Amino acid sequence: MPALTCCVDAAAIAPPSFTGDVTFPSPVTFPDVSPPITESSHWSPSLSAALYNVDGWGGPYFTVNSSGNISVLPHGSDTLSHEEIDLMKIVSRASDPKSRGGLGLQLPLIVRFPEILKNRVESLQSAFDGAIESNDYDSHYQGVYPVKCNQDRFVVEDIVKFGSGFRFGLEAGSKPELLLAMSSLCEGNSESFLICNGFKDCEYISLALVARKLKLNTVIVLEQEEELDLIIELSSKLCIRPVIGMRAKLRTKHYGHFGSTSGEEGKFGLTTTQILRVVKKLEQVGMLDCLQLLHFHIGSQIPTTALLADGVGEATQVYCELVRLGAHMRVIDIGGGLGIDYDGSKSSDSDISVVYGLQEYADAVVRAIQYVCDRRSIKHPVICSESGRAIVSHHSVLVFEVVGCSNGYGGVPALSTLGLQYLVEELSEEARVDYHYLSAAAIKGDYDTCLLYMDEMKERSVEQFKEGSLGIEQLVAVDGLCDLVRKVVGRAELVQTYNVNLSIFTSIPDFWGIQQVFPIVPIHRLDEKPSVRGILSDLTCDSDGKIDKFINGESSLPLHELGGEGGRYFLGMFLGGAYEEALGGFHNLFGGPSVVRVSSSNGPNSFVVTRAVSGHSCGDVLRVMQHEPGLMFETLKHRAQEFGHEDSVALANALARSFSSMPYLKPSCCLTAKNDAAGIVDYAAGEDEDEQWSYCFA
Repeated sequence: MPALTCCVDAAAIAPPSFTGDVTFPSPVTFPDVSPPITESSHWSPSLSAALYNVDGWGGPYFTVNSSGNISVLPHGSDTLSHEEIDLMKIVSRASDPKSRGGLGLQLPLIVRFPEILKNRVESLQSAFDGAIESNDYDSHYQGVYPVKCNQDRFVVEDIVKFGSGFRFGLEAGSKPELLLAMSSLCEGNSESFLICNGFKDCEYISLALVARKLKLNTVIVLEQEEELDLIIELSSKLCIRPVIGMRAKLRTKHYGHFGSTSGEEGKFGLTTTQILRVVKKLEQVGMLDCLQLLHFHIGSQIPTTALLADGVGEATQVYCELVRLGAHMRVIDIGGGLGIDYDGSKSSDSDISVVYGLQEYADAVVRAIQYVCDRRSIKHPVICSESGRAIVSHHSVLVFEVVGCSNGYGGVPALSTLGLQYLVEELSEEARVDYHYLSAAAIKGDYDTCLLYMDEMKERSVEQFKEGSLGIEQLVAVDGLCDLVRKVVGRAELVQTYNVNLSIFTSIPDFWGIQQVFPIVPIHRLDEKPSVRGILSDLTCDSDGKIDKFINGESSLPLHELGGEGGRYFLGMFLGGAYEEALGGFHNLFGGPSVVRVSSSNGPNSFVVTRAVSGHSCGDVLRVMQHEPGLMFETLKHRAQEFGHEDSVALANALARSFSSMPYLKPSCCLTAKNDAAGIVDYAAGEDEDEQWSYCFA
């Protein structure tokens, strides 16, 4: 515990002497200070698992292994012990130089696990199959994946492949999404639904009708009443009989953040008045038999099955009314809303948690539909859901590296007795009075008053510095004194800022945009006790480029001191497989991360990398903003030649490599500096010096 002893001359306000017999009182815990990390004389991976609640949000796909690393269980609870995959081994394989047997990819890195996708699709289908069997429901479940959650080609193709035996289909909300869904489903089950949602124009509707002509099981869902006239007109011109659905705007309201599309004020869907008008118009043109599906959506992350059952029950009443009015109804599409537990809290009061699992969700849906249909003597419909977040969130992990850390005071030096005496002599009269009162409060143990006068003294000193009457050495000494006072009274800065090699705007846009919280944990060193708490700051020059909210309501994250074994420190963001990649932008022209696809194998590391793609280069992101990297390079090359640099060729080669490299930082341990004769410092990645870069233009 630092000690500050003061001898106060009330008459002369002399600089204090340090006698060693007076100290500040012991620190106390304040409500605005993050709680200390759990004390334990011994630390273990299981304690880290509990600290970060890995089992709560990560089960059954992520755990902490005996080595203190995060392990991936690709088959969920059915994963055998030898099938577990050590995430750190994947990172090493991906990022090690090619000369050492690695892939030479730069971080940040997205690691995809297609087997988790397979497990999610199968688990969802199994939950509904179980609910249908146990309730004697007289129809079946047939889900679709909304491609807006993650449009990555291999993600979509995997879901179609894994779901083919279940007639699992796709949902599209725009023309490009419809094109990719059509192409993907050509390899799927012919009975799989292709649900066409979103605002539609003539081109969208024509494309959807063509999909039906191609024998895809296409349903055009009315989001707006005006779309019906286009469907009637275009289907007649193309001589294609459409299958029509419509989205009902229910009264049931989801009041969480993700429920803004629900209720009577929702963005999409038809009111009951509009539904009746649609039925009458279809009847007039002899197309009422085309109306076969009712769709609704009461919002993502539905917190409870009670709210779910309420909405499903209301929608089923609408469905039964449509049957009564003569529509050939056969499908009820309950939309999305199947939530996941981002923090493992099992809380119904949180936008990032839910209190149910897959089986409880499926049971609530089946029972609500069955109850209404049985009362109305209506045949049980096929049940369709558009679960996206629950299918793809778990399948990918974003891994990024810490490149440094700082605290709020920039490494304030220790304050010596001589420095303190010199400081007090240079202070203004008002600041010296503040120091006098600060010293008196210290002797009394009145730390609140001590902090008050400390702040006043610092404010006066800053003003004195701005006026030019206080030197920078004295200002640093004031900072040192303030730092000492904070430490003594227990108000020292407890939270450090960890600078990470990442763009939050690009890779975690939902945190910046809607304050969506994701589990973030170290992926190694979990057999060591975290000794500090920190927030994360990214590479962008923007104050919003930070993460200071974490699961369980924490404003900081338990972290390890940098400089451990191996020197590098890696963090992982989990459950981000939905939306983040599609929403990411190009703030500061940081592009997307590198990506690897990993499957389990019988090899020594239990995995094999089946696909690896480097992240965007500087040239790639420049093209996105309409720049021409080729022309830019030629301009700079000409400039080097024009000014007669003695080695313009080497300079041009270095510039070419800059266009080809990723915008993110390369860790210093992976850079080899080479000085050429012209004094140009050229950095090559690791030991891969055999690969000579040249700039190519397609």
